[in-house]
Amino acid sequence: MNKNKTSVSMLFMLFSMLFTVCLIAANLLGTKQIAVGPFNLTGGLLVFPVSYIINDCVSEVWGFRRARLLIWTGFLMNFFFVSVCALCDAIPGAPYWNNQEGFHAIFGLAPRIAFASFMAFLVGSFINAYVMSRMKVHSEGKNFSLRAIASTLFGESADSIIFFPLAFYGVIPNEELPYLMLWQVLFKTAYELLVLPLTIRVVDFVKRHEGEDVYDRNISYSVF
Repeated sequence: MNKNKTSVSMLFMLFSMLFTVCLIAANLLGTKQIAVGPFNLTGGLLVFPVSYIINDCVSEVWGFRRARLLIWTGFLMNFFFVSVCALCDAIPGAPYWNNQEGFHAIFGLAPRIAFASFMAFLVGSFINAYVMSRMKVHSEGKNFSLRAIASTLFGESADSIIFFPLAFYGVIPNEELPYLMLWQVLFKTAYELLVLPLTIRVVDFVKRHEGEDVYDRNISYSVF
């Protein structure tokens, strides 16, 4: 079904809002290191994988070009949020306010970590969308589960490979970095597997509701 190009999809808008909220929440939750059994992880693990699931849904239904719009929108909104937080953190607090240390610990994201986060997000998200798109064309739309898992595995791997060395080299013992990266990828992929039945139902519903099922044939995969 062909839709008017000037129309705005309500479901795409909702996906975009949830995507942006997940990115911002991941930054805040990532300030806490959590222990899951014997594994040490960042708190952002609780919500960040949701952004990859949304990326999968958008790529599957609307194609790479709409996923590209989603990724850049999420990036710009996250950049705006981090910038405003940094500005607020830099402004001296009121004389009677004595919680600067706690505020800084949560909202004062170090420039090094912010840069690592932004770079890892862009690379990982675009790889996720690209793998999803190419595999869909190659498989003629079959094997959505395999495509969702494979794209997440590639995207999350790239994200972790970029983020952890840039953000924590010299901060975390070097021998711990590979394990931290590995567990992040495995847990995020397991997250995708756990919610895969729900993801499949959401994708099927959106396709029926929107009348869309885009195949990215003969398109440019430029990130711009």
